[in-house]
Amino acid sequence: MPIRIPNELPATQTLTNENIFVMTETRAMTQDIRPLKIALLNLMPTKIDTETQLARLLSNTPLQVEMELVCPAGYVPKNTPQEHMLAFYKHFADIRERNFDGLIITGAPVEQMPFEEVEYWEELCEIMEWSHVHSTFHICWGAQAGLYYHYGINKAPLPEKMFGVFPHVVERRSNMLFRGFDDTFMVPHSRHTTVLREDIERVGCLKILASSPEAGVYAMSTENGRQIFITGHSEYDPRTLEKEYLRDKNAGLPIAVPKNYYPNDDDTQPPKVTWRSCANLLYSNWLNYFVYQTTPYDLGELK
Repeated sequence: MPIRIPNELPATQTLTNENIFVMTETRAMTQDIRPLKIALLNLMPTKIDTETQLARLLSNTPLQVEMELVCPAGYVPKNTPQEHMLAFYKHFADIRERNFDGLIITGAPVEQMPFEEVEYWEELCEIMEWSHVHSTFHICWGAQAGLYYHYGINKAPLPEKMFGVFPHVVERRSNMLFRGFDDTFMVPHSRHTTVLREDIERVGCLKILASSPEAGVYAMSTENGRQIFITGHSEYDPRTLEKEYLRDKNAGLPIAVPKNYYPNDDDTQPPKVTWRSCANLLYSNWLNYFVYQTTPYDLGELK
């Protein structure tokens, strides 16, 4: 079944061109079915890229998914046209009385700042406290923010940027989030900070699900999956790391070639995508086992 998104959202044409089944609002109104309602709190600077990446992954299941785009109030993004924000995004105040099957909180380019100094931190805390969601999926800085807010786990600086595509292993195979995963799977990372295993292990209600010998802990969740934390960027497009790399390289900033990304680390060659199948499986497992299978049909019953 398709992802249900606004008719004029740029992702609609992009995904249609990729032969991904997109259902516009017009067609969805003719179907007698309750779609899964997913709110996407998009904190990334390139919002159109991020909403397209996540819409692509949420579409790859038999379930009909309705995606609601959300951004912090009072924050004006520099890299996304204001007309796009006004046309497609809502603020938390607009949706706080509504119920959703799932919430995705993306990463943000603020990881080297103390959490409390982030412009929209107070509003983000309100959203993370919000109880109108069955399962919340936190990504990268969004995961660090959630771990800090809910459990007091602070981030730790890295000696150099974690940048590239790294091999990972599943540690807790009984957890349905990683059902069907290979013994080793690849995930992109792009961050200057991390969360330490020993800090996570001190919180009894958190379970480490997967990790990387080089990139560290990758996935954590509560036992019931109401809170899931992912430190990498499985949603990235083939060229996302390249855009970050060339941006910093052209600006004269210190940046290494992303690890395990270009063949033979040769940045004149096209990158090799090694994480696409695992990304699709990760999001389809979340939607199926932690949203669809356990959410009440009447979202008014959420607590």
